[in-house]
Amino acid sequence: MFDGITRRVVSLWFPRLASDRVLRARPAEGPFALTLIQSNANRLYCLNRAAEDQGLNRGMSYADARAFCPDLISQPAHPQADERFLIALRRWATRYCPWVGLEGRDGLVLDVTGATHLLGGEAALIEDIRQRFARAGISVRIGMGDTRGAAWALARHGGGVAAAGDMLAAIGKLPVAALRLEENISVALQRLGLRTIADLSHAPRAPLARRFGAGLMMRLDQALGTQPEDISPLADPPHYGTRMTLPEPIGLTSDVMAGTARLLGQLCTKLKAQEAGARVLTLTLRRVDQDSQQVELRLARPLRDPHRILPLFQRGVDAVDAGFGIDQLRLEATQVEPLPVQQVSHVSVGRQDKLDDLITRIGTRIGLENVQRFLPADSHIPERSFLIAPAAYSQPERGWSAPRPRPLCLFPPEPIAGTGPHPPRQFRWRRMSLTIGRATGPERIAPEWWLSDESWRSGLRDYWQVETRQGRRLWLFHTPQNPGWFVQGEFA
Repeated sequence: MFDGITRRVVSLWFPRLASDRVLRARPAEGPFALTLIQSNANRLYCLNRAAEDQGLNRGMSYADARAFCPDLISQPAHPQADERFLIALRRWATRYCPWVGLEGRDGLVLDVTGATHLLGGEAALIEDIRQRFARAGISVRIGMGDTRGAAWALARHGGGVAAAGDMLAAIGKLPVAALRLEENISVALQRLGLRTIADLSHAPRAPLARRFGAGLMMRLDQALGTQPEDISPLADPPHYGTRMTLPEPIGLTSDVMAGTARLLGQLCTKLKAQEAGARVLTLTLRRVDQDSQQVELRLARPLRDPHRILPLFQRGVDAVDAGFGIDQLRLEATQVEPLPVQQVSHVSVGRQDKLDDLITRIGTRIGLENVQRFLPADSHIPERSFLIAPAAYSQPERGWSAPRPRPLCLFPPEPIAGTGPHPPRQFRWRRMSLTIGRATGPERIAPEWWLSDESWRSGLRDYWQVETRQGRRLWLFHTPQNPGWFVQGEFA
């Protein structure tokens, strides 16, 4: 109680949160369950009421569940999606009060002190919550009391609203497990004959504290209100956006760039405070006729330096049609990545920054995914000794090594006429008659048996480096198991 107002707490428990989330998107008739691999076994993770009515329960193996209920419909569970769904429910619950926190993985806790009158009282608030969740297809159990512990106990063990005042009278008949105790402590207390919260409250405290620790008494005191317990609301994620409304419309490119520079300074200050960098920036320009145009900038690396980012907007701003004038500018970082503070060197960082800016400028014209680089791969097969990755989403790597020189230009094998294990003295390739002046080899390469590749079904390959009298330096190979000669590359 503070300033004459009794504290009131609401606890929301979603016993079938995961299954309700899935069934909201894809309704299914009959028994339904989500499964999850636990202890090397596929077990039921969450199930709907129809599955519970068939005698199924959480933790049951999926094979046993199908034996009991052949009509069971199942899907793999996604705990991370369930967590995001619970966070979305927390954000929605702020319609009732600003102090909303998470209660484990399947519940919410609301401090509605001084806010119940906005909906016509406690009964009206509880009924409004229940009806809204019922319309949304989400099962919920609601408990309300003076303390967080009492509300939690009521929500998970019967539900109901405890009148303000004596919490022991409201939750005294509930089992000791309603005090948020560990299972082994609850079982031990029941063996001692302390089955309800009232039994525990009347028992001597000192012996219980010595045997079970101070945590047992703390949970009891928190539920009864003799020891305070805070509710920490989940902080909203930072919003990386700035806006500027102009008193007079503007239409010159220089004016738009000046306004963008001011917004960039504010945005980069926010990014620096969170040690983050922007990867995608969106500049929205609102015209006086209420039409809007957007300029999207995708960066090759996360940045928060306004002096480097501003020139990259020039191309997009030049293409904007200002119409009768622009009266509002809004800049938002739509994609953000961590960018911790690092110790940099003036020798190496400058070159890397210029390369990143060049990739960004080229990417704005042809797309960042089309600016690619080669990366080394751990394979002795020529076609698999490298990877092609977008330069904006990869880092240059070292480790290019080969036992013998490899051609700079590599292409699919092209057959040529030849017999025997040694390169032919003369052959025709790409409508050219070539004569070998020098040949070095062979270098035998065996296929990787653990990978299936149609190009290597002919077996071993004996590679030769040949220099022709016409100036061509080619990479030839011979297949002993299926005799034939091929050209696969050309040296610079």
